[in-house]
Amino acid sequence: MRASDGLAFRGSMPLAIALAAALSFNALPIAPALAAGNAPGAVARGPEGGGGPSDARLASASMPGGQDAAPPAPERLSLWSGRAPVGDGGSEAADASITVHRPALGTATGAAIVICPGGGYGGLVSGPEGHGIAGWLTGHGIAGIVLEYRLPKGRPFVPLLDAQRAIRTVRTNAQKWGIDPARIGIIGFSAGGHLASTAGTHFDGGEPQAADPIQRASCRPDFVILVYPVVTMGAKTHGGSKRNLLGPDPKPEMVDLFSNEKQVTGQTPPMFLAHAQDDKTVPADHSRMLHETLKAHHVATEYLELPSGGHGLDGYKGPMWDAWQSAALEWLAGQKMIR
Repeated sequence: MRASDGLAFRGSMPLAIALAAALSFNALPIAPALAAGNAPGAVARGPEGGGGPSDARLASASMPGGQDAAPPAPERLSLWSGRAPVGDGGSEAADASITVHRPALGTATGAAIVICPGGGYGGLVSGPEGHGIAGWLTGHGIAGIVLEYRLPKGRPFVPLLDAQRAIRTVRTNAQKWGIDPARIGIIGFSAGGHLASTAGTHFDGGEPQAADPIQRASCRPDFVILVYPVVTMGAKTHGGSKRNLLGPDPKPEMVDLFSNEKQVTGQTPPMFLAHAQDDKTVPADHSRMLHETLKAHHVATEYLELPSGGHGLDGYKGPMWDAWQSAALEWLAGQKMIR
């Protein structure tokens, strides 16, 4: 671990590069009024959040005179057409959706990231941890795909099925949306981080014989970004997230199955993690445990431990928020996921 100015990195990223990036990206804060909505269990829906940090210089550099074409309008798609699986062979009259935010013409890197907002599996903080993140990503040439997943209510496979379906849908539409099907990742915050880490440890290569072409695509993400994530369902878990996901009295095998630090293999995709040391809601041990397990399985991983910010990193603004974003972009470039 190397540290400077209170930022601690575990992994291979040069610290000087990450700190320089944090100063150069000129991040803009997400609307402070939404800060209170981030605690697990908080319910906040819809695109009411302000945009995340973006670098207008990236967009303006691609056209003479600093002008660039406007990005395509966001496109909202149903994932299940009104009849969604629940994980036990049955289905329900329900749906999940994705909203596809694509970068402006001339700025696209070809990468895309499915975004899983937090909310303790009891709601979705889809403003600052959803559409706001999409705005930041598109500002850096990355398509942001906001996932509005179904809440589990004790049915743990329900959100995972939605996340897997979202990845398959992006991969199936990659050519249409100008995306490289080998550079599709997933990002999650808090309980959304648990969902993203679940998608990164529970995946398949698709069903070649499926009648539905989307189900033929792989649901393995090519990389994973986790920000103050819930990871374990064990002793150090976040109680509300566990209860909402697994129910009041889960079987031990289900606790283990959804404790994602126990589900890492050599096939797990590369992961970037960021967590504040003073997070009292979801302790940094969640990220530490997963990072150490990834290293033990020789999976590429970077962990940024922030000295302060708590859960939600000071309401999605300020130096700690800027630091994880800058470091994540540097990591993505190092993984050759963006250019």
